[in-house]
Amino acid sequence: MKHDKSIAWPGGAKCAVMLTFDFDAETLWTGRDARNKQRPGVLSQGRYGATVGVPKILEMLSEEEAPATFFVPGWTVENHTDKVEMILKEGHEVGHHSYSHIWVSDDPAAEAEEFEKGLASLEKVGVKPKGFRSPAGEVSSGLLTTQAKAGLLYDTSLMDDINPYRHILPDGSKGPIELPWHWSLDDAPFALFSIASPRPIFTNSHILEVWKEEFREIYRWGGLFDLVMHPQITGRPSRIALLREMIAFMRSFPDVWFATGAEVAEAWAALEAEGKV
Repeated sequence: MKHDKSIAWPGGAKCAVMLTFDFDAETLWTGRDARNKQRPGVLSQGRYGATVGVPKILEMLSEEEAPATFFVPGWTVENHTDKVEMILKEGHEVGHHSYSHIWVSDDPAAEAEEFEKGLASLEKVGVKPKGFRSPAGEVSSGLLTTQAKAGLLYDTSLMDDINPYRHILPDGSKGPIELPWHWSLDDAPFALFSIASPRPIFTNSHILEVWKEEFREIYRWGGLFDLVMHPQITGRPSRIALLREMIAFMRSFPDVWFATGAEVAEAWAALEAEGKV
């Protein structure tokens, strides 16, 4: 059930902040166009996210003592295992992000296969994910049921609120808790360039203006600020500086709670059990 009132976040916080990273690596490119598997130049952008982006982001998060959630496709788990283990060693959450980052929401069988393969890859590195984010927010209603059967606590694929809410499945049973996001809080529309679909690369000041103004109002509303980033984008040198500045800006507000997706979902579930949402 959705709501139009502020949430009583833990510790009396007025706003919850999720720093999330979609660690797609090369799947961001191969999932959209299989021909990219034979294009080293294109793939090198994704590889940068793994080899440089993730370690530098983890270094910055450690310095800032900020928790984060990394949503990782199964292919990335298998091909950049050391970086996933690095994320886990730093104490961050690892969530489910399909297997190969392809859009399959119009093919239930393929969607289910992507989910199961990705789940199996995560389990091989000792991760039993609590949350799922679909590639580009493309998700069928059936996948929410699949998530519930797999025991996942939350989904973060939809954009229809600024606070968590509970999905109700077709059979009337409770589904995952939704932790909404939005394209305006995603680094990709501002800074992901492709020859196949060229678009402007915006300056830090432009991105910060959008993010800061959105945070200011979500804070005032008492909502969830779910920031979506990608290591191959925000892992670039100046963009890491951008994120550091954004964290400092959010911390200039009193009573802001930085948390993982699992922590946010668990806090909301506790409020739901008490009838407070």
